[in-house]
This record gives sequence, structure tokens and C-alpha cells, in this order.
Amino acid sequence: MDEIKLPELKIGDLTAKLPIIQGGMSVGVSLSGLASAVAKEGGIGVIGAAGVGMLEPDFMKDYRAANRRVLKREIARAKELSGGGIIGVNIMIALTDYDQLLKVSIDEGADLVLIGAGLFLKLPDNVTFDELIASNTKIVPIVSSGRAANIIFRSWANHYNHVPDAVVVEGPLAGGHLGFKREQIDDPEYKLENLLLQVKDVIKMYEDKFGKKIPVIAAGGIFTGGDIYKFLKLGADGVQMATRFVATHECDADIKFKEAYVKCKKEDIIIIDSPVGLPGRAIRNKFLDEVSMGERKPFRCPWKCLKTCDFRTTPYCIALALTNAKLGKLDQGFAFAGANAYRVDRIVSVKELIETLIEEYKEAVMKEG
Repeated sequence: MDEIKLPELKIGDLTAKLPIIQGGMSVGVSLSGLASAVAKEGGIGVIGAAGVGMLEPDFMKDYRAANRRVLKREIARAKELSGGGIIGVNIMIALTDYDQLLKVSIDEGADLVLIGAGLFLKLPDNVTFDELIASNTKIVPIVSSGRAANIIFRSWANHYNHVPDAVVVEGPLAGGHLGFKREQIDDPEYKLENLLLQVKDVIKMYEDKFGKKIPVIAAGGIFTGGDIYKFLKLGADGVQMATRFVATHECDADIKFKEAYVKCKKEDIIIIDSPVGLPGRAIRNKFLDEVSMGERKPFRCPWKCLKTCDFRTTPYCIALALTNAKLGKLDQGFAFAGANAYRVDRIVSVKELIETLIEEYKEAVMKEG
């Protein structure tokens, strides 16, 4: 029998040896350390851009400048450490400085930019279409429905006679902010398997119209190599995984953040109402219990990082809470996590994790026959 191998993931002229994108985890959880380690092993490593400059000394004075400077530094470092691997940046449209983060990503030669938390209908005013094409940075929107994919791709087709290079479809089992209403999260109709097929149908129209392959990447709750096999067999071209990469030595968060994943139980994974105005999945702790009981965590907001956050009424600053968690101060914050975080049982290297996923994939293929 031929040796079983995971297929490559091709996005335009980019080729990743493995069809695995490490999900971008913001406020310092996935920086150059994790992204470069994943890219070095043949996956696509992703830096989370939101709040990337939170730990800079001048952040409270000029958060935009701090974010730009740190993102620039992290992209350069990731590219250098990865030894020619593929490095992406995850940016939320909901950020008030998303346009600047996108410009930095393109200018610094990020291989791809994954854009979520809103519909990426066109480029911001500070980035021209010609600049984007000349940069060769690939655009990959993150969507939670076929309808959203269609709106984005139709808008790009109308504006530029061009469409994004790939699309990530993220289901309701993901960690962090979710693109679903609370009642949709457990509704079988919104299972990733169904969403993947809907998005594939939409993307097929644009592949035919523009005569190019547009990869569809499945995300949200993908945990094992067996899961990777299942979604590739369903028609995904690749998968995006975040939760599994938190419990790695190379993840840029504090050891206490990683241990929160190792120690948590299934019942600890809860849905919260984020100040951003979206439901989010996180690991329950004392901080979240206090907030749910109506306690307000005092903070001052020197800048408005999220378009959808009203700092006058919100019970806590989510950027500050997530930064504290990244630093290991979980009494002053909390960890976002995917639905399967309770299955994490130890901290390993990225290399070992990738090897495990490959073995699990092979076992799934063999099992089927």
C-alpha cells in the first residue's frame, strides 16, 4: 500500500506541506514563537493581531503606533525563525485600527491575512487594490455561513473583478468570539459539516466565474487527525486549529494560561456574553463567575479598540482581561478556548503535536480501508 500522506494546501501560488492552519489567537497568545514553529513543521503559522502591542510601554498613550510596531516586529521575527515557512496574520474587522494592521501585514510581506469578526467587503482606504496585488499577500476571509461568503465574494467581484484567495468557514465549536447567536450554537443545523457544504456550494460559483481554485478551510472544534481526515473527506481543502496549539511549549502565552486548558473539565467550557456584543466560548473561572453575578471590573478606556464596545456600560475591558490571562494573571482575566479544550491533557512541542496529528490521520485512513 502507498504511504499515507496528508495532502498539501495550495492557496494561489503558496503551498503548505500540511493542510493545517494554526488559528490566530490574539492579545499575545499566538505571536512569532508559535506561528514560526507551526510554519517550520509545514503548516501555516498565524499571528493574532488584535491588541498585539498591549505590553508596550507607550500603549496607553498611542495604542495604534504600539500595535503597528509590534506587528511589524512579530512578522519579521516569525519569517526569520520559520526558515521560509508560511506566515499569516489574523485581523478582526471590529478593531478600530484594523486598516492599519492590514497595511502593516501587506507592507511587511505576510503570506496571507485572515480577516474575521465582520464582513470584509472591500479594502480600507489606506490600501489600494494595486498594492494588494503587487504584495502577493493572500486575502482569506473568515465566515460562519454560505450567505456571508456570498456577500463578501460578490462585493469583491463587483469592486475589483477579483475575489479573495481562500475562505475559512468557522463553526460554532470554536473558541473565542463566535459568529452565531446563542440559540444557534447548539442547533444541529449550524454544525460545521453543514456550513462547510453550504460555503463550498457558494465558492464553486466564484471558482467557475473566475477560473481559479479557491480553497475552503474548515474550522471550529477540529481536534484530532481523525477530524482532519473527516473534514477533508467532506470536501474541505484544509483545516484551521487553534485550541490544540495552545498547549504547546512554543505558544506565546504564560504557562498558567496553558495549564488552564490542561486542568479544565468539560463543564468548565462555557458561553459568555462578551463586551464586544458577541457570544464567546471560554474556560469558566472566578473572574467570569464574578462578572456573571453582576460585579463590575473598574478600568479606564484611553482608546476605543473595538468598534462595537461601549466602555461606559461594559462590565470589564475584554482587551485587558485577555492580556492578563495571557500573562498568567487569571484572577484578573480569563482564557478563551474551543469546545474541546477539556480534552487537552498535557503540554507538548509543536513538532510532537504535528506528528501526533499525522499519525491520527493515518489511523483514520487505515480504519476506513
